[in-house]
Amino acid sequence: MRKPSRGQRIVFSLLILFLATGAFFSIRSNSFDVRQDISPTRTVADVDPVDPAAARTRSSSIAEVIELARATLDSMQDSLNDYTARFIKQERDIAGNLSEKTEMEVKIRSRLRNENNDAPMHIYLKFLAPKTVAGREVIWGKDLYDGQMAVHDTSLMLSWKTLWLEPTGMLAMTGQRYPIYEIGLTRLVEKLIERGRKDIDNPDVHVTITRDYPYDGRMTELIQAERSKPGGGEDDFSLAEIVYDAERKLVLSYRAFGWPEIAGGELPLLESYEYHDVQTNVGLTEEAFDTTNKSYGFP
Repeated sequence: MRKPSRGQRIVFSLLILFLATGAFFSIRSNSFDVRQDISPTRTVADVDPVDPAAARTRSSSIAEVIELARATLDSMQDSLNDYTARFIKQERDIAGNLSEKTEMEVKIRSRLRNENNDAPMHIYLKFLAPKTVAGREVIWGKDLYDGQMAVHDTSLMLSWKTLWLEPTGMLAMTGQRYPIYEIGLTRLVEKLIERGRKDIDNPDVHVTITRDYPYDGRMTELIQAERSKPGGGEDDFSLAEIVYDAERKLVLSYRAFGWPEIAGGELPLLESYEYHDVQTNVGLTEEAFDTTNKSYGFP
């Protein structure tokens, strides 16, 4: 694999600073004031008075969700080496601006692929939407390219060279809620456990689980956690929705809504992460995370 020299990094850093108010930041400015088209999922409390266990939607608890998430993580640690998927995300920044939906092809080698579950994570992304970033490719691995992100952009000004960015640097984080290494099915479950622990004894959170919820052509479970009043803190959602594939033991989607500006108003989307067309253990090799891969567009 090709690694950038010190001289290349300096040159590219200067180039990036020069372009910082141009192509990259235009992506963020275009994302302001995006109209929200995601609403909370409405479920029907179809409780059967004769056989309550037959109801599609039942009451649950944060404790049960955490137990489910831990079992999912255990299963992933035992069997999840790598996967491919189509990933769709949408986030609201700290200023309250909602980004456009971003869709990308992802290839990920999990850090769970060795006995100690600490293998270096490898990530390949190819952006599919919106049009402003379609075609962009990104490769990152903690043990690849000195930990820098290799970025190939398709814009006229940036397409001629591979750019090298620090994962938590200004440009890499432009318009992003989390750095690249927070992506993936594993972190989705770990965050679910972390957030759940904060509310495990909170009487203001009501949880339901709806079975036979259609997602990606499969029947899954929809978990909804709803707060009766604001709790404060960084993750103060009014409603969180999780799509769980019980058969494959995978969390496929997470989205959270904030609090309406007026009583009865629209719940603002805070963040939404969806994994579609998930294929696990496909045998990804180092070639999938190499900028010299001939099927990629890196110059």
